[in-house]
Amino acid sequence: MSKIDPAAAMSALLDGLLTKLYTDFNVAFPCKVVKFDPAKMIASVQPLIRTGSDQPAMIQAAPGLGFRLKPKDGGSEQEYLPVYKQGDVVYVVVADREIRNGLAGAVAAPDTARQHDSNDAVIVGIFPASFS
Repeated sequence: MSKIDPAAAMSALLDGLLTKLYTDFNVAFPCKVVKFDPAKMIASVQPLIRTGSDQPAMIQAAPGLGFRLKPKDGGSEQEYLPVYKQGDVVYVVVADREIRNGLAGAVAAPDTARQHDSNDAVIVGIFPASFS
């Protein structure tokens, strides 16, 4: 008759739960631009880091950040909008909570309880290797 070690069983259970949690917990990662809609300033991107045995799912409609900058020595501010090309390697950051309702500029509650979900990814920049 074999005995089950309760401490070992609990340890294995917790290890499995933590592995699942950390695999589903997205923060930031490099992606390749698949397509870009300049009118909406959103891109479909393919994550380049695999965390499991399957290919990572493509992220649809990731917004790109624009910039409003003013020259240090004076002058008027300039707005710069993102332009991504197919194949660009970009850095994507994933928001803590759903961002859709906050994009209008007002405080809003999220429609879902999702956290660190790749559906809330934002492109923050292009890696230098993508520039020709």
